[in-house]
Amino acid sequence: MPMPYRLLTSLAVRFNGRIYLFDAGEGAQLGLKTTKIGIRGLHVLAVSHLHADHCLGIPGILMLKSQIRDPEPLTIIGPHGIKKFVQQTHENLEFFMNFPINFVEWSSDLNEVAYEDDQAKIFWHPLEHSRFCLGYRLEELDRPGKFKPHLAASLGIPKGSLWGELQHGKSITLEDGREIAPEEVLGEPRRGRRVAYAVDTRPSKGLYRLCQDADIAFVEGMFLPEDAEHAEAKGHLTVVDAARIASRAGVNRAVLVHISPRYNIDELGHLTAEAKSRFDGAEMGEDFKVYKVPLPDDKAADS
Repeated sequence: MPMPYRLLTSLAVRFNGRIYLFDAGEGAQLGLKTTKIGIRGLHVLAVSHLHADHCLGIPGILMLKSQIRDPEPLTIIGPHGIKKFVQQTHENLEFFMNFPINFVEWSSDLNEVAYEDDQAKIFWHPLEHSRFCLGYRLEELDRPGKFKPHLAASLGIPKGSLWGELQHGKSITLEDGREIAPEEVLGEPRRGRRVAYAVDTRPSKGLYRLCQDADIAFVEGMFLPEDAEHAEAKGHLTVVDAARIASRAGVNRAVLVHISPRYNIDELGHLTAEAKSRFDGAEMGEDFKVYKVPLPDDKAADS
């Protein structure tokens, strides 16, 4: 439930001006306004499941997007029923909407890639909760390998714009008619950044797959270990569960979110300490905080 001191769960991944939003709890549009992320860049909304605290903010998001001039289409990804929920809400509330929505609903017949554009892929896997729930993983597409000037020079490629095109993975044609492919002057492709998002789940294989070698993972840490019975009964993780899974999956940084409202601000330090006792890379999430994800170092990217 929303608390005076804690918002409901929603994660905005901003990448080259585009926004990939994961879940939209009640009042999510206020977070976009408060952080000045805005709404124009919103391209994708990935919904984990149809529990109120993860989807009641969608109408507000749609209304906010409809206030801008010439908004671009929106893709909404989620479990079966997300299309019906959005369309019936729109029909019942009769609010103005001036952009098309493309829905992608989960089906066991689909592959693990839910969405792909020219800069990233979004993967999905079922989790284990009290109702069907999805976790997500956003992967930046591989980047071209390092440019090797000595190879370019040996091929007689003049410095300038042609070098730039090759560095961006484009083939070129020289004045003498020779075609040069990027692979001739670039090293091995370098992997992009990986962001995992998984809330409302017990420990599961899908959770491990989503978190595997992620640069940053936003994982629920809903309960303290002494409340493990409540976590199991309600289909959630303790902070220790989340930290252990992040550590075993090779996560670089784990941000724990979706904290139970039974814990007030003064108890967050206790939750953090319990998580760090299992994984030093764990930390407690904060409303409106910006988490920068650097590019992997070249050694890690080429391995």
